[in-house]
Amino acid sequence: MKILIVEDDRTIASGLEYSLQQENYETILCHHAAEAKQVITNQIDSLDLCLFDLSLPDGSGYDLCSLVKKLSDKPVIFLTAFDDEVNVVMGLDMGADDYITKPFRIRELLSRIKSVLRRYNKQIQTNSIIEIKNIKVNTLEGKIYRDGSEVFVTALEYRLFLIFANHIGQVLTRSQLLERIWDVAGDFVNDNTLTVYIKRLREKLEEDPQNPIIIKTVRGMGYKVGD
Repeated sequence: MKILIVEDDRTIASGLEYSLQQENYETILCHHAAEAKQVITNQIDSLDLCLFDLSLPDGSGYDLCSLVKKLSDKPVIFLTAFDDEVNVVMGLDMGADDYITKPFRIRELLSRIKSVLRRYNKQIQTNSIIEIKNIKVNTLEGKIYRDGSEVFVTALEYRLFLIFANHIGQVLTRSQLLERIWDVAGDFVNDNTLTVYIKRLREKLEEDPQNPIIIKTVRGMGYKVGD
């Protein structure tokens, strides 16, 4: 499990990082909103949970939460000294999964984290099948089926189609796709490579790759799966 910690108080941040690592969580620690945005943009698929302080030197935890929810449904917990009802409601309305005020007891925080992750993982298991016309994606198996038969795809092809499947009906630009499909091993995925992988997916998933109904091109904008 990988947790992103964004906290500008270095003493609190170090304590959080140590405590989470003692519980066998992998952590990424950021002290500023700018560096956190880069991590979220490039590594959102590998994150399991985000801990955001609300007040940061160069931004707000609310902005980071909005970015996370724009890119995925990964859980977010706010850590803040603000305990008034307006801030609590605002955070929860933005999609935050929990809101913990400072000072907090580390055991309570760990308990809240485990609770949120249990709810999230249960939801993932419940929603493990994504259906798009005659295509099914089983996210637990990491497999794609067409008309009930497995379609054999590469790891990168699967990741690309899963991005589409998690954003049904939304237009995704080429830039957005390139940002999200960046290989965790460090292999660069360029614009030409993206074109090749979309072509391969269409050949494997579409009845007529020249007239696609699954992965549609939205001229001048990008691509869309589903209506």
